[in-house]
Formats: sequence, structure tokens, C-alpha cells
Amino acid sequence: MKLHPLKFNPILKERIWGGTKLKTMLQKNTKGEAIGESWEISDVKDEPSVVAKGELQGKTLQELSETFQAALLGKKVYETFGTKFPLLIKYIDAKTDLSIQVHPNDALAKKRHNSFGKTEMWYVIQADEGAELMVGFNQEVSKKEYQTHLKNNTLTEILNFEKVKKGDVYFLPTGRIHAIGGGIVLAEIQQTSDITYRIFDWNRVDAAGNSRELHTALALDAIDYTLHDNYQTTYNAEANKTATLVDCPYFTTNLLPFQGEISLHHEDKDSFVIYMCVKGNVTFQTENHQETLSFGETLLLPASIKNAVVTTNEASELLEVYIK
Repeated sequence: MKLHPLKFNPILKERIWGGTKLKTMLQKNTKGEAIGESWEISDVKDEPSVVAKGELQGKTLQELSETFQAALLGKKVYETFGTKFPLLIKYIDAKTDLSIQVHPNDALAKKRHNSFGKTEMWYVIQADEGAELMVGFNQEVSKKEYQTHLKNNTLTEILNFEKVKKGDVYFLPTGRIHAIGGGIVLAEIQQTSDITYRIFDWNRVDAAGNSRELHTALALDAIDYTLHDNYQTTYNAEANKTATLVDCPYFTTNLLPFQGEISLHHEDKDSFVIYMCVKGNVTFQTENHQETLSFGETLLLPASIKNAVVTTNEASELLEVYIK
């Protein structure tokens, strides 16, 4: 068996806040009316991605990591994480507001859950008019003041809400309180972790009248109460040029807007490279393999493949993700 560019079967997640855009917009093969997430590349325990096609069809991401090790992951990534794939890649459709939540850092997640923390980022693919995200606080807040607002059901008064549009980027280090608002489809890149502390869920209940569990006490020591002047990530996007969106110890994410042909060279990287098609349709050509990538699809380029040529007949955009 030889490594080639890999596409995986999406893992579709029904959510109380989910909708139908993953099907209607991103062409996911969903059956429910409330599909909130498509896990594109996952090594979360008991929910590994499975290769969709090619010689390695049916193999799980975990099996590939164990078989190919550094050839798949990169030598440095393999030395750091072993065979645990370090990133979780998703598309999210929020028909209604997600709960207000926070993620613990590595130290806290290790101590409490024997897990990685969850640093993540969002790239907005589509937003209905007036749609908002919630990121951070809108004023200086102490832990005690936060608890008072939580108790009095006035938490939203101290939170920062921002209207968003296609192409907006938000970086969410661990500890930053956040929520995706209704009417938004986005790409989410994060550490491999499914640890979320739910703080407030808009007092909603499920069909049986039950509210979802809150993690009030756990969240207290996980929240970063620092006020920031700006929570949105700014960048300059130019056609046929790479724009860096996020560059952090856990992942680097670039935006590649282009039309025609671009050559990719990864000799300088000791890592796998992930491509998410967030606009248009493209074709990847490597030495012995050709793979199409349509809007809403994701491709994993193993670390051993250092060069590829990507072509498209229309204005297309790729998110490029790797570990430095």
C-alpha cells in the first residue's frame, strides 16, 4: 500500500441547533433536519475518520497513523504526538445559536480529562444577514462579577457580540468564551479534543422538556477573563497569493484564493497538510494520483507528498492547514 492524497467519509452530527445547509450548500449526504457538524478529519476516541476511496479505502485514520507514522504525519509531528492525529477538522451549520462555552487549556484538560485542550479557529463560509458570533467580553470582568451575572441570568450583558460575513476569521485560544450564532456556516480547525464546558444554553430544552447539562463549576477556572480591544483576525487576501490567517503552536492556517493553476511545494514542512475547499471546485495532481475537491470537501496530503499542482476553471478558495 502506498500513501496518496486522502479523502474521508464525513462524520455527520445531529445537534439541537443544527440545520440543513450542510446538505443544501456543502452537498453532504445528510438525512436529518438538524445536522450541525460534519467532522471531516477526526481521530477523536471511538469516532475515527475512514478513508472514502482509493487503495486505502475503509482504513481508519488511526490505522493509517500506526502503519505509516512519520510518512503520514511528519517526523516532528509523530515525535510529538505519536500516532494520535493532532487536529480535528469540521464544517459547522448553526441554524440557531450554539450554547455559550469555553474550552480548557492543555494543562487543565490533561489533569481533568487526560485530553488535549482545545485551541480552535473559525473561518466563516456563509452568514445570513444580521448573523452574529459571540467572542470574549465587552468590558472588564472579574471572576466574581461573572458569577453574579450568571446567577442573575444577565450573562449576555457582558459578552461581546459581532455581526459577521463570509471570510471573517476568529482565533479562539483556550479560555476564550465564545458561541456561534444562528444563520452561520463555518469551517472549524481545532486540536483533537471533544472537551467543551457549556456555560449558558439560552434556557432551551429538548423535545422531552430536558435542558442540556451545564458545566458551571468546571468553566470558572478555565475562562480567561481578559478584555481585548479586538477579537477578529485581520488579513489581506489577494488572488493567487497565500494569506496567513492563524499561526499558532497548534496549527497554521492559510487562505489560498486562486483561479487557473498553482503549484504547491512543501519541502519546508515536516507535517501533513490539510486542504478545505471553501469556494469553487479544484483538482489536485500529485506524482501518481489525481483527486478532485469540491466546495465543502476536505483533503489530507500526507507528509511524504511534497509537491502538487492544483487547477480550477473558476474562482476558488482553499484553507491550507499544517503544523509548524
